[in-house]
Amino acid sequence: MATQQPGTLFNALTTGSKIIGTIIADSDIRIDGIVEGDIQCKGKIVIGEKGSVKGNINCQNAEILGHLDGKAAISDTFSLRSTGTLTGELNTKVLIIEPNAQFNGTCSMKQQPAPTPIKK
Repeated sequence: MATQQPGTLFNALTTGSKIIGTIIADSDIRIDGIVEGDIQCKGKIVIGEKGSVKGNINCQNAEILGHLDGKAAISDTFSLRSTGTLTGELNTKVLIIEPNAQFNGTCSMKQQPAPTPIKK
């Protein structure tokens, strides 16, 4: 773990590193290496320009500058930057795609219904 800004913790996988398996993170995570497996994060997932994920991601926000091959379930904002590639399925509330980004797959932006209150 390293500090991004004073008081803000995040996890990082650096270039040249590879993880095979599931990653579960309570705080933000940045991937500049290779992940073959799923990532569950309570915060934001950033896949850097040299980063690659082959698997499913589930988080609040995601920013893709590298490659994602799999399903993405994002509760708030998904940003696909100009250098990024998504191949797979996306479910998000807000979608941002920059020019020159590559999106090959399907996208659903359906709002999840609010839970029905229990009557007493």
